[in-house]
Amino acid sequence: MNTVYCLANSTMKSSSRVLLFRRNSPFSGWSLPKSHHFLASNPSNFRISSDLTCKFSSCPLRNLGFRRLIDDAQKFSRVPGPGFGRSGVFISGSIRRLYVISSVSSDVRSFSTSVETRVNDKNFERIYVQGGINVKPRVLERIDTDETVANNEESRIEVDGKNITGENAKGVNECEVLITKREESEAEKEAWKLLRDSVVTYCGSPVGTMAANDPGDKTPLNYDQVFIRDFVPSALAFLLKGEGEIVRNFLLHTLQLQSWEKTVDCYSPGQGLMPASFKVRTVPLDGNNEAHEEVLDPDFGESAIGRVAPVDSGLWWIILLRAYGKITGDYTLQERVDVQTGIKLILNLCLTDGFDMFPSLLVTDGSCMIDRRMGIHGHPLEIQALFYSALRCSREMIIQNDASMNLVRAINNRLSALSFHIREYYWVDMYKINEIYRYKTEEYSTDATNKFNIYPDQIPSWLMDWVPEEGGYLIGNLQPAHMDFRFFTLGNLWSIISSLGTPKQNQGILNTIEAKWDDLVGHMPLKICYPALEYEEWRIITGSDPKNTPWSYHNGGSWPTLLWQFTLACIKMGRPELARKAVADAEKRLPVDRWPEYYDTRNGRFIGKQSRLFQTWTIAGYLTSKMLLRNPELATLLFWEEDYELLEICVCGLSNSGRKKCSRLAARSQILV
Repeated sequence: MNTVYCLANSTMKSSSRVLLFRRNSPFSGWSLPKSHHFLASNPSNFRISSDLTCKFSSCPLRNLGFRRLIDDAQKFSRVPGPGFGRSGVFISGSIRRLYVISSVSSDVRSFSTSVETRVNDKNFERIYVQGGINVKPRVLERIDTDETVANNEESRIEVDGKNITGENAKGVNECEVLITKREESEAEKEAWKLLRDSVVTYCGSPVGTMAANDPGDKTPLNYDQVFIRDFVPSALAFLLKGEGEIVRNFLLHTLQLQSWEKTVDCYSPGQGLMPASFKVRTVPLDGNNEAHEEVLDPDFGESAIGRVAPVDSGLWWIILLRAYGKITGDYTLQERVDVQTGIKLILNLCLTDGFDMFPSLLVTDGSCMIDRRMGIHGHPLEIQALFYSALRCSREMIIQNDASMNLVRAINNRLSALSFHIREYYWVDMYKINEIYRYKTEEYSTDATNKFNIYPDQIPSWLMDWVPEEGGYLIGNLQPAHMDFRFFTLGNLWSIISSLGTPKQNQGILNTIEAKWDDLVGHMPLKICYPALEYEEWRIITGSDPKNTPWSYHNGGSWPTLLWQFTLACIKMGRPELARKAVADAEKRLPVDRWPEYYDTRNGRFIGKQSRLFQTWTIAGYLTSKMLLRNPELATLLFWEEDYELLEICVCGLSNSGRKKCSRLAARSQILV
C-alpha cells in the first residue's frame, strides 16, 4: 500500500474540494451536487510530498480541449468537452492524477427553436423546430486527450482510517491518503476489451456501441446498429470508468435524429419520437462516387419487426441524460437550449391528452424491451416504471421559468396520479390475492371495490402457492376486466429504483426474488418474465411465435443484462448480498459461453437457441454491476428516494368536478408505507 501526504493551502475557499482519482474512474469520494461546481482558488498552491521514489510536480490549470459543433442548419458556439476546466497534478511514473473540478459557465446558445405557451394549461407548450426535417447530423471535431494515464486500477481515500467525504474533507490541511489498488479479474479485463471493440465511431468520434459484435455472425440483421435502450448499460459503464465523451456524443447525435422525418405508409408520428436505433453508413458525397461521407441512418420503427414505434427510447434517453450529469458533474449539457427542447418534445408526446381514463401510458405490444408480440399491449408495468423515472428526471432537469411553469405542473400532477395508480392497483401479495378472490363483479358506483371489474377466475392456479408470505410484486398489466399476473423483472426493478413502489412494496419485491430464486434467477440471472406462456396460451397470445417458445427469448428467457438493474435495486434497499450472489453466478458462465444475449430453459441452463454471442449489453451489464458493487456510493446518483410531497398532491382537487369523495384519501395509509 502506498502512502501519500496531501498538503492543502489553508487560504483555499471553503467551498473547494479535492478529488484524488485516476482519469478513467468515478468520483471515489462524493457526488457533485447540481447548480454547484467546485473551484480551487489557486491550483498552483497544491503541493504533494511522498516517501516514494517517484517525483511530483504541480501543473497549472490546463484546458483539456473544446469540441466544435458544426451544423449547416444551426450555428453553435464553442462547447466545452467533458474534460474542460480540469486541472491535473500528474504523478511521474504513476497512473493517478489529482483533479480540481472548476466551475464552467454555460453559454446561451442560439438555436432555430421557439417555444410558445398556450393559454390552455393542459397543453402547456407548443414547440416548433425549424429546419428540423432532414437536418444533416452534427459533425464533432475530435480532440485527442492525454493518453499517458493508464486505467487499470481504482482508488480509495482515507483519513485516520475513515473515508474522506464532502463533509469531513472541509478544512483538512494535512491528511494521510491511503491508496488501495484493486486488480480487475480476467473476466472484467476481457469484458472491457470486448466493450471497447464494439464502439461505433462517426466522423472520428465515438457515438455508441453496436448491439452485438460477433465476428462469426455473417447475418447480423440489425445487431450491428446502436440501440438507445441497449446503449444505456454501456453508457453507465463508461461513465463509471470516467469516460464521458462517448455518452455526450451519443446524447447529442440522437437528439439531432429526434427531429428527422418519420413516415410509415404516408403517416408521420408526433414530434418528440426518439429512434429505436441508428446505423453509421458511408454514402457518396453529392453524387460523387469517389468522395464519401458518413451519415446516421435512424430506425423509428419503420424497419422494425411489426413496425412498432419504440416508446421506451425517449424515456431511456431522458434517464441517461440525468445520469450523465449526476456522474460527471457536467450539467451544462442538460441546460442547453436544444437539449431542453428535446426533453419537452418527449414529454409533450407522452403527456398529450387522449381518451384514456388512467394516468398510465397506453401502448401497443412490442413497444419496449419486449419488442415482439407477448400480450403486453395496454399499460405494461415496464413502460409505466420508465415513464415515472423519466418524469422525475425531467422535473430535476427542466429549467423552471414562466415558459415551463405549466409543463412542470403537468409533470407533478402526472407523477402523483401515476404513483397512486400503480401502488394501489398493480400490487399483489397474499392479502391482495385473497381480496381479489372474493371480489364482487358488475359494480356500478364511484365507491366500487372492484373498480376494473376483475373476475376472480382470472387468478391463475400457479399464483396461489407461488407468492411468499412476506413478499409480493407489481403485476405486469392492468386493463378493464384484465390483470396480467406474470412477474416482469424489468418493471419491478425500475419500480424499486425510481421509488414508484412504496418502501414496503420495494422490500416485498426483493423478498419475492430471494424466496423464488430458482424460478427468477436459477443458473443465469434474470428471468425477463415468469412464468412462460405455454401450450394453447402461447399459441393464442404470441401467434405461435417460433422465437418466443416457452422459456426462451422474451417468453421466460434469462437475460444477463438485467444484472445491473438488479444490482442497483439491491444497493438501494440495503441488500447488496443478493446482487453479489447473482453476479457471482453469472461470472462463472458468461466468459465461457462467450457473453450470450439470453439463455433458455426454465432454470437458464442452455444458451438461447437464437441468442447472439458477444452481446454488448450483456457485457456492459456485468461491468456496471461489478463497478456499482465496488463503489456503492455511486449508486445513489442513479436511483431516487421516496418523494413524500407527491403523495400530498391530489389531481382531482385541481378541478371543480363537484366530486364528494376522493378515492385516494381512503388509501392514503397504504401509499405511505
